[in-house]
Amino acid sequence: MSDPEAGGPDPSWRRFSAPAETGIAILCVLIALGHIYVAFDPVISEFARNAYHFAGFAFLAAVLKPAIAPMGPSPFWRAVDVVFGLATAAAAVHLVAAENAIYARGVKLQGLDWAAIAICLLAAVELTRRLTGAIIPVLILLSLSYVLVWGRWIGGVFHFPGLSLETVAFRSVYGDDAMFGSIARISSTYVFLFILFGAFLIRSGAGDFVINLARAVAGRMVGGPGIVAVIASGLTGTISGSAIANTASTGVITIPLMKRAGFAPKFAGGVEAAASTGGQLMPPIMGAGAFVMASFTQIPYEKIVAVAALPALLYFLSVAFFIRVEARRLALPPMAADGQTLGSAFRQGGASFVIPICLLIGLLVSGFTPTYAAVFGILSVVASSWLTRTPMGPKAVWEALVSGTRGMVMTAVLLCSVGLVVNVITTAGVGNTFSLMISDWAGGSILVAIILIGLASLVLGMGLPVTAAYIVLATLSAPALAGMISDRFVIDAIANGTLPETAKPILMLANPEAMMQLAQGMTRTEAAALVHALPLEIAAPLRDMVVPPEVALTGLLSAHMIVFWLSQDSNVTPPVALAAFTAAAIAKAPAMGTGFASWKLAKGLYIVPVLFAYTPLLSGDWGEALRVTIPAVFGLYALAGFLQGGLERPIGWPVRLLAGALGLACLWPLGVLWHALAAAGVVALTLLSARGGLRPPSPAPGHGAP
Repeated sequence: MSDPEAGGPDPSWRRFSAPAETGIAILCVLIALGHIYVAFDPVISEFARNAYHFAGFAFLAAVLKPAIAPMGPSPFWRAVDVVFGLATAAAAVHLVAAENAIYARGVKLQGLDWAAIAICLLAAVELTRRLTGAIIPVLILLSLSYVLVWGRWIGGVFHFPGLSLETVAFRSVYGDDAMFGSIARISSTYVFLFILFGAFLIRSGAGDFVINLARAVAGRMVGGPGIVAVIASGLTGTISGSAIANTASTGVITIPLMKRAGFAPKFAGGVEAAASTGGQLMPPIMGAGAFVMASFTQIPYEKIVAVAALPALLYFLSVAFFIRVEARRLALPPMAADGQTLGSAFRQGGASFVIPICLLIGLLVSGFTPTYAAVFGILSVVASSWLTRTPMGPKAVWEALVSGTRGMVMTAVLLCSVGLVVNVITTAGVGNTFSLMISDWAGGSILVAIILIGLASLVLGMGLPVTAAYIVLATLSAPALAGMISDRFVIDAIANGTLPETAKPILMLANPEAMMQLAQGMTRTEAAALVHALPLEIAAPLRDMVVPPEVALTGLLSAHMIVFWLSQDSNVTPPVALAAFTAAAIAKAPAMGTGFASWKLAKGLYIVPVLFAYTPLLSGDWGEALRVTIPAVFGLYALAGFLQGGLERPIGWPVRLLAGALGLACLWPLGVLWHALAAAGVVALTLLSARGGLRPPSPAPGHGAP
């Protein structure tokens, strides 16, 4: 199966003769070295770098991915694709050369400019169709035609008077959020350099070290092979940047291990898919999401990855709890030792993984840019590989550069092209309108808003890779969610009587009776009703006056992190479940059955985002974050027991329901005392289960249970 996130080759990608492959490899190396050089010495403008970035990867996409698979071997169609790729690259280069002249003419386009823009737009549509399917091209065409034609034909909140063809053409290329704008900047800097970093790690043998390390740590635990999958997938997520690539690379080892240990094939595949999905949530890279999030929110990258650590740990623990519960429920013994120890794992290949990752984290913590850190990380992989059994020489470096560049093809074309959709959303104000609709539909309930966003992310995930789904969904819904999270502070200020005097006149503009209500005192329910009824033109300045900047920033980060986590669900949620279907092929299990197993195992993907909204988990205050995390660990274990039907032994429905209630009590923000009591209840249930005092009246299900 192909890797739609990394763009790796599959049977539908063209194969070439040895001379042609060499030519493509040389181009890949030149593209990689060019990006590394510009990262250190920005000798060209940001716009030029982004346009050249698209030019190189659009050419590779046109040549490597045929328009129609059966046309691949035909010399004629190969020639057509080469010409198409060259024309696209030339058009992007022309737009760089013509930029100053276009501005000097008062933003007037001439013949060559029109032709170049048309070719680039055509390439964006056609190449994304080849690489990702029909959804993104349709979104691009709908977006451009909306601001050109049909936006003026519809009434209501989505009415748009329209722009001229020349204005749309110019803004599609030269706008801040356009094809060669902010999202393309992320692709041409952070994302590509970190994909290269991952390619060097893989070529150095770091992937084998990850598997060996996981075996040494968890191989002999209860449910050990499953725990190996969790650890290996979490660490491999630091390398691959793709849940599907992660599943394919670690799953060939972990899934057979789990099956031999006694787990059902679909459960083994579900574990690998759920664990691999968590790899995209794992700092310091988090796929491309952390970089896009930093660009959208203007929150420093290092702050995002720092606060993402505990949530990622909670997710992996939730998967591990399911594995342990299932192993106990089926009475599976630990696996026999295979001779792998921590010492032997580190001796075989630890240096090429540990040294670069530690250096990368150290540079980020010290304040260096992610681009700078990634380049030095690449150099450190090469240097540290000489401390292992697989030192990287010139051939290995060459192969890593080629592999990283080819693995970037789909992501580069996708991120540049999706800028066309984002540009229309910002130009036409669709994002604000959609945000208002979410707020209205949710009725002020953050939980309902999260459910709506989760459903939207699942629908988008049916046709978009997770990075594109996050970009589109964040543009549309994150502002509304951030506002609703911040409104909780406003509601508390009104209910507690701490609303600043300067903010009260703003309330009167929307509700003249508000002053009387404030003077009499309001319950939290009444305050919530008052705030939720405010129009946006009143609610926004009220938030600015009442909500402290650090609280507003946490609300913004929480909103984007919620969207980012939920955008991962298409990897594990039927009917899409791309990572689960990859795992099913390896496990030789039913695809849909594996998909439902992965969806069940990945419940942390839906539970932890609720903590983002209602708790200070992402505030950056480690004391507050730990006060949320510790009871959440007990809560996730109890919920795993509830869903899987066991704790240390199988349990019946009355105890399952009690475990579920205690789990929810540990997770919901009820206060330290209630959390302590709920956690104590979970511990008591676990101990009783271990002693056999909570057995169900009927025999436990067989090994085939998911």
